[in-house]
Amino acid sequence: MFLTDDDLFSSAFCENSEKLINVHLFALAAKYYSLSNLGACTPLEDVLEALKGDREGATGIKPDEFMNNKKSHEVQVMSELVDNMANYCGIKQVIDIGSGKGYLSSFLSMQYNLKVYGIDSSSSNTNGAHERNRKLKKHWRAYQSRGRENLKCQSLEKANDRPVESEITCKTINEELLNNVKSLQNQDQVIIQDLVPSSGFMELTTPETSAETEADLVTRTQSHETKLSEEVPDTLSVLPADAVEDFSSPHYNCGELCEKEKVQRKMTSLKSKARKSSESSLYFPLTSCITAETELSDIITDLEDCMLVGLHTCGDLAANTLRIFAAKPEIKAICSVGCCYHLLSEQFENQEECHDQVWGFPMCQYLKDKGWCCGRNARMSACLALERVAVGQMLPTESLFYRAVLQVIIEEIYGVTKSDRHVGKTFSKSSSFIDYVRRSLKKLELDDSKLPDSCIMNYYEKYKHRMNELEAFNMLKVVLAPCIEVLILLDRLCYLKEQENIAWSGLVKLFDPVKSPRCYAVIALKNQSCF
Repeated sequence: MFLTDDDLFSSAFCENSEKLINVHLFALAAKYYSLSNLGACTPLEDVLEALKGDREGATGIKPDEFMNNKKSHEVQVMSELVDNMANYCGIKQVIDIGSGKGYLSSFLSMQYNLKVYGIDSSSSNTNGAHERNRKLKKHWRAYQSRGRENLKCQSLEKANDRPVESEITCKTINEELLNNVKSLQNQDQVIIQDLVPSSGFMELTTPETSAETEADLVTRTQSHETKLSEEVPDTLSVLPADAVEDFSSPHYNCGELCEKEKVQRKMTSLKSKARKSSESSLYFPLTSCITAETELSDIITDLEDCMLVGLHTCGDLAANTLRIFAAKPEIKAICSVGCCYHLLSEQFENQEECHDQVWGFPMCQYLKDKGWCCGRNARMSACLALERVAVGQMLPTESLFYRAVLQVIIEEIYGVTKSDRHVGKTFSKSSSFIDYVRRSLKKLELDDSKLPDSCIMNYYEKYKHRMNELEAFNMLKVVLAPCIEVLILLDRLCYLKEQENIAWSGLVKLFDPVKSPRCYAVIALKNQSCF
């Protein structure tokens, strides 16, 4: 008789009691149904190659000097993908949902010259992002210069057969262009590059050139003024319309402008372009609570074609971000990494009917039709990090034991089975189990005066010998964690597959799961007809 995988794995449990009897089969089944084994992911390298095409990728500056290792890894990998998606869609505006302290937002803005709006529900996060962004800007030029120097050294090492070519700097190139230009059209182009360098040109300059201030540019403009004005009488034609005053009055003769007027006009143009260039790369932290019904145009006044990003969007926020993306035609792409699955709202978890509520799970019609429910315990398990445990980063068994015994005390002494309050990180602040219990009771607003120390210690001694059982139970939860996570992620992917206006959607493993356990991104692109 041929047994299917489901039949084989089901034998891990006793048919009558439904208790686990074969741990080895249980672990094999969990591995079999993990996302990495199901083949449901698209490799990141394939996605980047498809998005880039023949275009050269931007040279990244590692952000590890102003972020911790975990955040640096996440920001560097995700920002490269976001930049390529934005370029593929031809957009420059990015909206970072649940932006927190603005790590991803500020890096996308400064490194990739994207206009980023970071939206977070916490005003303290927004204020912190403002302050952090202000400090980061002070040091950004130094990071850019160092990055270019490192890139230059790498290029020289790879091009030993072309030493002369490798040593040519952009300053030399610029001087040769100025000396050899012949036509009026080329002269106009020299003026534009010389006076108002573009962001792309600035990336190629040497550190000394890139550090040039507006005053330096104006001084250099004045030094070339006489020569350029003689050779190019129609210089003003290359300036933007708002930089040129109306000189139709008979008091002015456009053909006989004095030197002072010419310099003034060019300074106005320079400041205008510098301001526009600066604005194009700004990061704007905003405070707002995002729901599935949120109108982004009410929050962002200059909303244009854009893409949504979210780095570890918490609970329902990840699901709501996907719904906003599907509903709004101006949003052309999305890259979302969720977290905090235990905070998801579930449609079928409670028996109460709430027809108007938008739920975090399930999203796709298939699981809705099945009336699928995970439950809080399963969602809590989905937050565990199997890869970290596999490399020796074990679970905090003692703190979990403290929490389990505390729950027994609360139920038996106080008769409380459910509370909206949380104990939080009380364990790290406690000197003993007694101290832990008393701190926790105060947080839960329960009277600890009727509970003597001896009673607390009696509970501890009663369950101490079962600590190994608790550890084994939690290890089984860790093994099962990837299976529950894959259910939540595939639900979100299937929701996108159900939308008619989406050209492509997929799951991509972005991060090293040891560094960042919530490592999978849901990404999607709208149909070209939607552009």
